[in-house]
Amino acid sequence: ITSKGQVTIPKTIRDQLQLKPGDRVEFVADSSGEVKLLPMSRPIRDLKGFLKAPEKPLSIEQMNEVIAEAAAHK
Repeated sequence: ITSKGQVTIPKTIRDQLQLKPGDRVEFVADSSGEVKLLPMSRPIRDLKGFLKAPEKPLSIEQMNEVIAEAAAHK
């Protein structure tokens, strides 16, 4: 890690993730403390399974309430 907090990503990893100069990446730590490197240039569907499903899904009514509340605060 450089003094500016920059890191070098090994070529094998860059090739595997199809990273090119100028691509953006994100380092994300999960609940176990494991850190994952995520390319930000990939389609959103590649993140499927990254987040844990909620324990209890919201009803349509609850979703509508949250949306209405957020719109009222704009």
